[in-house]
Amino acid sequence: MKNSIQEALYLSFQRQQWSKLRKSVPLTLSQEELEDLRGMNEKLSLDEVTDIYLPLSRLLNLIVGAKQQRGMIVNKFLEQNSSQSPYIISIAGSVAVGKSTTARILQTLLQRWPEHPKVDLVTTDGFLYPLADLKRKGLLQRKGFPESYDMKMLVDFISAVKAGETKVLAPIYSHVTYDRCHDKNQVIEQPDILILEGLNVLQTGLDSPVDIRRPFVSDFVDFSIYVDAEESLLKNWYQQRFLQFRKGAFSDPNSFFHHYAGLSDEEANTISANIWDTINGPNLKLNIQPTRERANLILKKGQNHLMDIVLLRK
Repeated sequence: MKNSIQEALYLSFQRQQWSKLRKSVPLTLSQEELEDLRGMNEKLSLDEVTDIYLPLSRLLNLIVGAKQQRGMIVNKFLEQNSSQSPYIISIAGSVAVGKSTTARILQTLLQRWPEHPKVDLVTTDGFLYPLADLKRKGLLQRKGFPESYDMKMLVDFISAVKAGETKVLAPIYSHVTYDRCHDKNQVIEQPDILILEGLNVLQTGLDSPVDIRRPFVSDFVDFSIYVDAEESLLKNWYQQRFLQFRKGAFSDPNSFFHHYAGLSDEEANTISANIWDTINGPNLKLNIQPTRERANLILKKGQNHLMDIVLLRK
């Protein structure tokens, strides 16, 4: 059923087919820069950037340019000055699929086009309810589920950015304290493009068990991307990342997960598998994966975080 839906909605490209759509777009990213952009356990090479991300950046550059041109035509017709509304790109997908890496690479490539657009990147982690609120609401074990986010705050943020407000603040999240930073904010000042990365950015009112007549983040998005992979791979990548965190972020005495730092490999694998099976896996099946076919573009990963298939909505 899933394949028939995708065939009806999307054009499918194997890696080699997609890479040809790069045309003559130059590679503006060095291996050293790529090392700074990639996430844990993602052994991305410049070949991945060349084959997958350069064609995607070309597509997005053409789409953004067309929208800006349309905006100028409408403004000329209405005899008004151009607005400062940015083009908003959302990136959704599971925990551990590599959304953040995709977002960072796209941000870097898009802002290096000859037009030099201003491209900002915001993650929805900062819009999670503060840790104290999650504990009070009994949502700590459902962190990452839709109800663990301050959706009003997130929608207010994205609507203000879309409206062209000169300065909008986005909360910053700390993966060390596992909490929103109370004294730090990211300042968004009228970017040409805003990339919004998060688990649930493709959700709409259709996902609510009750009729909710309010705007959703997806209502403000111009182009949406879903980063996809089989759950067996996702679980394995999550466990690998957990092991890496145990040696890195968890070793910080200020880390919320500092008590995991002394775990053996076997203990760490057991605990991370349980976290996946009880939290991340159910959230994927219930809330994240069902939104996949709403995306304008699906990036399907195989082994080693390498993209195998690209699906572009017709």
